[in-house]
Amino acid sequence: MQSKIRRKAVKLGPPGARPSRIRRDPVPLSETPTGPGKRAYWDPSQWETWMVVTGVIFFAVALTIITFGISDFTSH
Repeated sequence: MQSKIRRKAVKLGPPGARPSRIRRDPVPLSETPTGPGKRAYWDPSQWETWMVVTGVIFFAVALTIITFGISDFTSH
């Protein structure tokens, strides 16, 4: 008792990939302003890098001050 199942054919369209809807070209960055009266553009990653460097330096200075303070207190 075998019955034949007919399946519908699916047309796949023209060969070749369509561009993805999710991936888009990046937004072009504007040129950095130059000349008198114009502010320089700061890259956020550069700003974050300088903030990290400054934080590490302040932390090292604070640890040095605490270390000298403890050693001076305990040496008497």
